[in-house]
Amino acid sequence: MTAPTRTIAVRRLPHGEGLDLPAYATEGAAGMDLLAAVTEPITLPPGGRALIPTGLAIALPPGHELQVRPRSGLALKHGITLPNSPGTIDEDYRGELQIIVMNAGDAPFEITRGMRIAQGVLAPVLRATWEEVDTLPETMRAQGGFGSTGH
Repeated sequence: MTAPTRTIAVRRLPHGEGLDLPAYATEGAAGMDLLAAVTEPITLPPGGRALIPTGLAIALPPGHELQVRPRSGLALKHGITLPNSPGTIDEDYRGELQIIVMNAGDAPFEITRGMRIAQGVLAPVLRATWEEVDTLPETMRAQGGFGSTGH
């Protein structure tokens, strides 16, 4: 079964010239690879963070967000993660798509131009309204917090 598609309008910024647009690595992939549009390599020391440009500005379809997530291979092999994962790109944001990258590993890590640094997942957004009430429906868990289910 093929997943439904939505169109994302994209504007390539000057420092994004020559790089591929985000793409799915396989037919069944949920996330599309986001590439680093750095003009010079950036070395992240252990514990270091950097804001990595993609060279792209986007317009998401109404009612959608772009979730920005770490790449599992970078996380496992090098400890590279996104500290605000998943990051949310709102449908009304029109600035450059940039990725906050953190080195949670124990060795310096170099980010180079065109490197796949994160993945983006297009997701529908539901809006909530709040209704103040005097009581809430009862559940088996009730007020049991962290670890209260014994699992």
